[in-house]
Amino acid sequence: MMMPTTYLFVPGDRPERFDKAAASGADRIILDLEDAVRPDTKATARAAILAATLDWSRVVVRINDAESPFFADDLAFLADCPAAAIMLPKAETLNAMETVTTAVGRTVELLPQIETVRGLESVPKILSYPAAKRAVFGHLDFALDLGAAPEWEPLLYARSRLVALSRLAGAQPPVDSITIDIQDETRLRADADAACKLGFGAKLLIHPAQVAPTAEVFLPSADEIDWARRVLTVISEGAAGAVAVDGKMIDKPVEEAARRFLARAGAENI
Repeated sequence: MMMPTTYLFVPGDRPERFDKAAASGADRIILDLEDAVRPDTKATARAAILAATLDWSRVVVRINDAESPFFADDLAFLADCPAAAIMLPKAETLNAMETVTTAVGRTVELLPQIETVRGLESVPKILSYPAAKRAVFGHLDFALDLGAAPEWEPLLYARSRLVALSRLAGAQPPVDSITIDIQDETRLRADADAACKLGFGAKLLIHPAQVAPTAEVFLPSADEIDWARRVLTVISEGAAGAVAVDGKMIDKPVEEAARRFLARAGAENI
C-alpha cells in the first residue's frame, strides 16, 4: 500500500469546500481547527466537521495545540469525530498525545506536528508512541520559535534532523511543510523536490491546485520504476558474481533504493 504523499488543508469553518478538497486527488484532506480558523468560529468549525459526509478514512483533523485555550473543547469534540487521523500541532510531549488518543476513545492515527525546537528534540519519544506513525514539519512556527527566517537554508538542519530521527524511530518518512504561494508552481515543485531528495515522504498543501504537481514530484518516474524492476529482476534470478544494470554495479544500497522506488510507486517488487 502506498503511503500518502499529499495532505491538503481545508478550513474547518468552510464546509462548502470539503467536497472540493475530497475530489482534488489529495491522499488526505486535513480539516483544520487551528490556524485557518478564527477564535470566534472554532465552535462553528467543529459542528461543520461533525455534520459532514465524507470518506473519513482519508480525513485528518488538526486540532489546537495542548497549550491553547481551545484544546479542552477540541478534546470533547474528538469523542464524536470519525476522522481516521488527528494532527496535533506544536507536539512536544507524550502526555499531550496520550490525552488526545484517550479523548478519541478508539484506534486512530496521530500525526504530531513538529513546530518548535523542543518538539524536534522530543521526536524520539514522540515517535515511540504507538499511534504516531509519522511526524509533520511546520516550518513557519518552527522558524518563529528558532528566531530564523522561514526559508529553506536556515531550516535545513531542522528538516534533516527530523528525517534522520524519523528513520531512527522506524517511522514513516515525515511530511514536509506548506508552500505559501499558491500561484507559483515552480516554487512548489522546487520545494517538493528538495523535500523528497532530503528524505521526506509527503507534503502539506493549502490549495487543490498544488495536489497534482506535488504528487508528480513525489512519485518515481516511469524510467525510475523501470530501472528498479530491472534491478530486482536481476537479483531474483540469482546471477552469479558481480552484476550491473545500466553500467552500475548492484550492491545492497542499490537494491534497497530500487525497493524504495517501487514502494513509493505502489508497484510490485518485480
